[in-house]
Amino acid sequence: MAQEQLLKYQQEDSKLLDLEREAANSEERKNFTQAKAFLTKAPEKLEALEAKAVELSRLAEQLSKQYSEISDTLKDFESIDELALGGTEISFYKKNVLQITERLKSIRAEISSLTKAVKDADEEYKALKKKTISMQKQYAEYSETYKNYKETKLKEMEAVKAELAKLAKGIDPAVMQKYQAKRSERIFPILCAVKDGRCSKCGTELSLSGKEKISSGDVIECDNCHRFLFKD
Repeated sequence: MAQEQLLKYQQEDSKLLDLEREAANSEERKNFTQAKAFLTKAPEKLEALEAKAVELSRLAEQLSKQYSEISDTLKDFESIDELALGGTEISFYKKNVLQITERLKSIRAEISSLTKAVKDADEEYKALKKKTISMQKQYAEYSETYKNYKETKLKEMEAVKAELAKLAKGIDPAVMQKYQAKRSERIFPILCAVKDGRCSKCGTELSLSGKEKISSGDVIECDNCHRFLFKD
């Protein structure tokens, strides 16, 4: 392997890697992707909130109807005082009235709770709708800003890639194929020096045959991290 040429290639490639990382972590990209993600999920959330409000309203309406029906049953006990004057034992009727009253109280509390839940869901829906409209405007701005940013970065990257293409011509294609495979696995740097008979990146000691090859000027692969190794 052409050690010197490969080192030059890696030095230039590190510039490309820095540009890629810078672009991936840029504020322009972050704003764009966050706005896009929000707008992608917003319709589903709005639909869910609307469905929730409708269902809660339906339940509240059912309870209100049930409340009215139970309230009507109390009319059957309006003559309870007359029954008492007539000597009728009214403890049973009083017990029923008490049970019905307690049930009405419970339903009233449920209706109040549901009414609040409907109001909360409606307010949440309106807030999300307002935010969605605002984000749609921001998305247009972020999209344009990110587009301009990408174009600038792509020009810088293309310049580095052109230099890499020139350097690659002096390197064995089989070696370049291995290099690119390692790079795609996020292994970087790919070419490292050997220090005291060990890989300077992971510390693994070279085998006897590996030490012999390194001594003769060859470039080998680390048995552990699989980086290319050379004698410094």
